[in-house]
Amino acid sequence: MSSKNNDDLQVQASEHTLGLNPVVGLRRKDLLTTARIVLRQALKQPIHSLKHVAHLGAQLTHVLLGRSDLHPAADDRRFSDPAWSQNPLYRRYLQIYLAWRSELHDWVGSSNLSPQDISRGHFVINLLTEAMSPTNSAANPAAVKRFFETGGKSLLDGLAHLAKDLVHNGGMPSQVNMDAFEVGKNLGTTEGAVVFRNEVLELIQYKPVTDEVHERPLLVVPPQINKFYVFDLSPEKSLARFCLRSQVQTFIISWRNPTKAQREWGLSTYIEALKEAVEVVTAITGSPDINMLGACSGGITCTALLGHYAALEKQKVHALTLLVSVLDTTLETEVALFVDEQTLETAKRHSYQAGVLEGRDMAKVFAWMRPNDLIWNYWVNNYLLGNEPPVFDILFWNNDTTRLPAAFHGDLIEMFKNNPLIRPNALEVCGTPIDLKQVTSDVFCLAGTNDHITPWQSCYKSARLFGGNTEFVLSSSGHIQSILNPPGNPKARFMTNTEMPVDPLEWQENGTKHTDSWWLYWQEWQTQRSGELKKAPAALGSKAYPAGEASPGTYVHER
Repeated sequence: MSSKNNDDLQVQASEHTLGLNPVVGLRRKDLLTTARIVLRQALKQPIHSLKHVAHLGAQLTHVLLGRSDLHPAADDRRFSDPAWSQNPLYRRYLQIYLAWRSELHDWVGSSNLSPQDISRGHFVINLLTEAMSPTNSAANPAAVKRFFETGGKSLLDGLAHLAKDLVHNGGMPSQVNMDAFEVGKNLGTTEGAVVFRNEVLELIQYKPVTDEVHERPLLVVPPQINKFYVFDLSPEKSLARFCLRSQVQTFIISWRNPTKAQREWGLSTYIEALKEAVEVVTAITGSPDINMLGACSGGITCTALLGHYAALEKQKVHALTLLVSVLDTTLETEVALFVDEQTLETAKRHSYQAGVLEGRDMAKVFAWMRPNDLIWNYWVNNYLLGNEPPVFDILFWNNDTTRLPAAFHGDLIEMFKNNPLIRPNALEVCGTPIDLKQVTSDVFCLAGTNDHITPWQSCYKSARLFGGNTEFVLSSSGHIQSILNPPGNPKARFMTNTEMPVDPLEWQENGTKHTDSWWLYWQEWQTQRSGELKKAPAALGSKAYPAGEASPGTYVHER
């Protein structure tokens, strides 16, 4: 595989992976129902349909006569090969495809279907037309060139990869060479030790790298559906190492990968386990309170914990950082396009019957939400070009999924349905009602402009739910890059605004733009809330909680 192709796949991986949404609704039944609705519409509006057929015919005539100016979008990397624009046959092939796709969308968009059915129709048409893209066929000029360059070996290699994926990957193209990485060997290598373990989690303390550390420690809480080492991938992308270099005592939660034996674990189960971890962190460091960082569903867990502490009138968390976390679940994106009462109840019933929600099943569903980036790119790379799957740490982590217990999945679905965090006392955890206006800790919220999993406007509305001082930061990136964004990235940009108006677009319009990574901005915010400096501890753990197994611990290896 050329380095350019590899770079393209890595860029797209950075933009379109991470944070599997456990309430994504996309059932085969829903897709088929929408397809039937769209097909019936052709019969219900025959004149409307014939008008678009005639227009398509005119477009195709222009294409065949060489008079068409149709061209792919500037950001569509699929047609970057010069043959698509310079070869007359390939150019016409491409333009026929573009004309057909455009006319289908125009036809359904101007039909008298309901707005929701039109949106769903566009989605189904996208699935169809993207699957039938000329780049996905053996006629792809890059594949033809590769075939002759390798003397036909690329075809044999592609068939071998296809056979392997049919047997071992459920027929989906492999996104990464899973043999290239091993957690604890070339991922998650920052030095530390497990200082506490209960049934639900392991608590990892990392060894300080500075002579002095801040008094108040930081506890990082990852999503339950993903493994914790997203915060400690390669050394240059490790948020854990960045925190250690910033003189912060750093602890990270490693969640256990549940089986159906843990089907009854719910949100309160995770919060009770997290409370134990907080007590251990304060006991080891001697600090009466801590700072916390939560990402995605880990952010929801942290938020509920702070609401629980507020109800108990305890101040255990001084400041909270939320990364790409949606608390106000009013979503108007493709993520929620097929989500309705029946879909959510079906999802709950399925996970209760199985005991768990499988992360790999969710990954397949999510891949079909972004098929060009998460399926067809790898179809071309692995099968048509005969290349090996990419070697990329983010993709490895993204494919190293875990499971969710049925009860916790049900809790998340109920939160999505009822949106309880926007109303005082509408959610109860661990025997206490939650009112986020009673949470007065300082809060730092980060979102990504291109994030289609947790849209930034929803993250912004969520940031306004708290009762204390909240800072919202918008990063010019997608879901994954919003977290893995170390300093020095020449493309990194972010926006700040100390005001928090109701309208997120007003916040954006009046925001201040910055270059480089938000990590540096957050470092200053975190430092101001981390207390005085003191001598770094000589050893990890304490007498009551001695350092045990070296990081990354045991739970991260569970399958």
